[in-house]
Amino acid sequence: MIRPQAAPVVVLRQNTKREQGRKAQLANIQAGKTIADIVRTTLGPKSMLKMLLDPMGGIVMTNDGNAILREVDVAHPAAKSMIELSRSQDEEVGDGTTSVVVLAGEMLAVAEPFLERNMHPTIIVAGYIQALDDALKILSEIATPIDASDDKRLTEIVHTCIDTKFSARWGNMISDLAVKAAKCVTIELPNGKKEIDIKRYAKVEKIPGGDFDECAVLNGVMLNKDVTHPKMRRIIKNPKVVLLDCNLEYKKGESQTNVEVMKEEDWEALLKEEEEEIQKMCNDIINVGADLVFTEKGVSDLAQHFLMKKNISVIRRVRKTDNNRLARVTGAHIVNRTDELTADNVGTLARLFKIDKIGDEYYCYITECDNPKACTILMRGASKDVLNEIERNLQDALNVARNVLVESKLLPGGGATEMEIAARLNEKAKSIEGIKQWPYKAVAVGLEVIPRTLAQNCGADVVRTITDLRSRHALAGEGRFWGIDGNTGKVVNVEQAGIWDAYAVKQQVIKTAIEAAAMILRIDDVVSGIGKKGGAGGGAPRGGAAPDDQVEAFGDSRDG
Repeated sequence: MIRPQAAPVVVLRQNTKREQGRKAQLANIQAGKTIADIVRTTLGPKSMLKMLLDPMGGIVMTNDGNAILREVDVAHPAAKSMIELSRSQDEEVGDGTTSVVVLAGEMLAVAEPFLERNMHPTIIVAGYIQALDDALKILSEIATPIDASDDKRLTEIVHTCIDTKFSARWGNMISDLAVKAAKCVTIELPNGKKEIDIKRYAKVEKIPGGDFDECAVLNGVMLNKDVTHPKMRRIIKNPKVVLLDCNLEYKKGESQTNVEVMKEEDWEALLKEEEEEIQKMCNDIINVGADLVFTEKGVSDLAQHFLMKKNISVIRRVRKTDNNRLARVTGAHIVNRTDELTADNVGTLARLFKIDKIGDEYYCYITECDNPKACTILMRGASKDVLNEIERNLQDALNVARNVLVESKLLPGGGATEMEIAARLNEKAKSIEGIKQWPYKAVAVGLEVIPRTLAQNCGADVVRTITDLRSRHALAGEGRFWGIDGNTGKVVNVEQAGIWDAYAVKQQVIKTAIEAAAMILRIDDVVSGIGKKGGAGGGAPRGGAAPDDQVEAFGDSRDG
């Protein structure tokens, strides 16, 4: 467990508060550097794997920064905020989770000498924010626009971005799947922008067993479901699909509802009423000419009987998310009550419905759809562990494809972008007056951590490599394309080597890392509202304040 440096209970008096502020800042920087060190070796194609033990005793082996930090147990609040960076980066753009933590840790580390020389954090933060604004302008200047409609080019870009992952040994297969899936769920909005919701509409279905070559993007949706009655049809061509969000059962009374039946005829009347109610529901479905019904709720035996007689297949207890995907691929509308069903609500875009048995499980396929805006990615592999790691890589690939389709710009990879920004910031720093120039220059030094870490992880001579890169980027013109080949550790022209980064990811990494470092540097005290004795409030006697207005800081030496 990562804990902050031991510090005594803080007494908020004027003569000690300033000292505590410096201690808090240095402790936060130390916590940030520690978190960055955890994932530093997982950057680049020659990265190391981490073995994670979860609380249930399970083992996960991965080099995905977000997956690693999710399992780390930390007590220090600054360390927790560093881990949150990785999570927010993953949610925003889905890639660069390791880079953002490494870069934020380095931005904190380069600020440490300024704090030790008593430079005020406000001045350091002002230098950082000015450097961030200039860095984002430089990013847009060196970006290379691409044609997002070229599938071959897109696949190459995605493969470049996930080349560091476990799945790289299978060539372009993961990249092909990601590009197909991302293009499938793309919707063109009226304002010219694109909406690509891969989390909701591109579902990964993992089935252990089979060969990796059997992985495919299905032109429709696949569910782990079977028809409710064995006599219902398991193959339907050109099905008319109805999607429901209601029970096909007799509505039971509220709780504590009792019915007393005195005569046999009364019992028969009750059963008849129930049968009529279900018959009415089924007639609503039959009248719109449906062949296939999906419902999110239950289906009674009686309803199954009525629908089966009319040759209608039923699948029940479908997840809400799966129902939304079905709506997209079939063109059907989800209906909340059967009496609201009309012919317009029936989906007719799918060309085939079939049930297949894989292993011991039954799977339902709705495929051969006309222009589906949702899809299922079928993953086959030797074991669950391999499938789980490949799924993590596929999610990264999907995010890269989405980012490139939304923002069709690329940046030089292999640390070339960071070195170019660092060279230009160093040049621009000469025109900045006052002591703010030093934190501004420190951002340029901090950005070099990415190429430096890449060189370290593939065993290159770090000092020579970084010196060579600095000299090449100091030249104006084509110097911006010089970076590090993460496999060999040599300085190469990344444009010719085909090493690229997505613009949206790099922009988010730099913005998040510098802003987070600036925020952490402005913290001058970490105060806990949890006392040692007597719960919240620091254990003060009832009706009186704690002696000397004592409050407790994180990292008390008694924490153990």
